[in-house]
Amino acid sequence: MPEFVGLIGYPLRHSLSPRFQQAALDYYGLDICYQAWETAPEELEITIARLKEPQNLGANVTVPYKEAVLPLLDQVDRLASLIGAVNTIVNRNGSLWGYNTDAHGFMKALTKQGDFEADGKKVAILGAGGVARAVGFALVKGKAASLLIANRTLERSQALAGSLRHYISQSELETEVRVLTWPSLASSKVFYDCNLVVNCTTIGMKYGSLEGQSPLSIDVIPERILVYDLIYNPYPTPLLHLAREAGANILGGLPMLVYQGAASFELWTGEKAPIDIMYNKAEEMLLGGER
Repeated sequence: MPEFVGLIGYPLRHSLSPRFQQAALDYYGLDICYQAWETAPEELEITIARLKEPQNLGANVTVPYKEAVLPLLDQVDRLASLIGAVNTIVNRNGSLWGYNTDAHGFMKALTKQGDFEADGKKVAILGAGGVARAVGFALVKGKAASLLIANRTLERSQALAGSLRHYISQSELETEVRVLTWPSLASSKVFYDCNLVVNCTTIGMKYGSLEGQSPLSIDVIPERILVYDLIYNPYPTPLLHLAREAGANILGGLPMLVYQGAASFELWTGEKAPIDIMYNKAEEMLLGGER
């Protein structure tokens, strides 16, 4: 009997996960099918409940449900609980466990593909949703000197900043956390001393409501800064186009996608993720135009 893993989010037309995860499952000859389970908000509770069925091993969770799924789970891993967001669910004999592999994937891509160490650096985070929460906690643990957080809804920025400050005070870390209003991103002075800008919003995502747009204009992006857009489809994104024109260094979201997916794969299967196979399939789909 085949078993199943799914991707839960809305919308999902942009996603590469089903194909590169299936390539990894096929590499081991596992009778497991990875499917896209596009889920409207009113269907989320039912979709999560179905994960308890024995044929379902678990799921990835993407926009916009990484925070919303927490109260629907039976257990939440300590890191995911601390971050306040889940992107991986594992079915353990009818009990649903939530994990966060985004933080790991983000930092691995940042250091390996971005050649960037967070220790002592000044970072700006655009967005305050589930992935931004993972990024913020990862950077604090990485001993970033400061974080600037800007989100279109100010209250969400303030909530994330509060969570990070609480964690910093409990962990004897020293990262300074500040909140910026979204309109302030139009000022050329905002990023003048930043080392890294991370886009955690969906602005510019293929098939999204803001496809073709950038959260920043070219005149606010300093030369030589690293601009890391967690959107992986399209590549390059509108933001990365502008950053490259401005003379900045750029990093797309594909490496993070694969690294977080590899960690999820290992949680579901217990097998070591074939990262090269996963990355090659994802890159083939993204750059080769396969759908």
